[in-house]
Amino acid sequence: MEQHVEQTEQYGPRRYEVTGADGIRLMAWDYAPDGGHAPDAGQGDAHGGDGRPAVLLLHGLLGRASHWAETARRLAPRYRTIALDQRGHGHSGRPQGPSAPEAYAADAAAVVEQLGLGPVSVVGHGTGALTAWQLAAHRPDLVAAVVICEMRAAAPGEALRRVAEEWAQSWPVPFATLADARRWFAEQDPFADPPSPARGEFFAEVMAEEDDGWRPRFAAQLPGPGDPWIRDAHWDELAGVGCPALVVRGLDGQLGRAEAHEMVRVLPQGRYAEVADAGHLVPWDQPDAWCAVVGEFLREVAPRRPVDGGGCGPCNAEVRVV
Repeated sequence: MEQHVEQTEQYGPRRYEVTGADGIRLMAWDYAPDGGHAPDAGQGDAHGGDGRPAVLLLHGLLGRASHWAETARRLAPRYRTIALDQRGHGHSGRPQGPSAPEAYAADAAAVVEQLGLGPVSVVGHGTGALTAWQLAAHRPDLVAAVVICEMRAAAPGEALRRVAEEWAQSWPVPFATLADARRWFAEQDPFADPPSPARGEFFAEVMAEEDDGWRPRFAAQLPGPGDPWIRDAHWDELAGVGCPALVVRGLDGQLGRAEAHEMVRVLPQGRYAEVADAGHLVPWDQPDAWCAVVGEFLREVAPRRPVDGGGCGPCNAEVRVV
């Protein structure tokens, strides 16, 4: 992907507050050029109007919008790039209990409609990729293309849930310092094989300082027994994704090659890419290769938008610039 540092550094985030499903407050981060027009809070057109096609970035179950900063800055010169703090994560509102996958998809639809992004290309990692293809399957009017990174279509199953639970219980929280958290996830975590500085940086990003030390800043809990995240397969939904879809896996990730190829076969317009020397955290393990793969795909499929914004305009819900 052709990028230059001097082109990407000028792109800093502008924050929008929008209303998600069941009224939850969501924060979306728009990587717009410095000096670009921002509407007054609650008024005007939220989507700008410079003709860049829109890209929505969705993190996974333990992530946050800021994880996408490097990807967003690289895409921003060509695309209007929005990263969402999903419910229970980052600066977005915390639901009272666990949320079903459908709630995340409804939130994404609300963001696309309220910010006037459609038709949007949706890039998702992990469970964010599940949200991306559910949005594409059930709201094809909003989605131009999807990128599915390291998310399985088959039901993960109870065995994987138990492994995830064991891993979460091994965290030595609270961490005394942020450096301790970064070092533990990068080098000392028994589930980190091989050690990975990118992994340390990824999990340090979700930590927040409290009175007794550093703890993860997300409300979402790991799936429990019988949870839809664990029991449900998604092959029928994939078959209903009519737009172009790219399945990306890390060679050492959680999505196996055979399953990834079957996902591509089921998708009506499926394509496949794999990134060498990458695990589950493909965009952070190998950011250059990741952005090259995604950039090439988006250049082929992302629609140009009319200068007046095109697609669906902002709905009547209030959008605040904060």
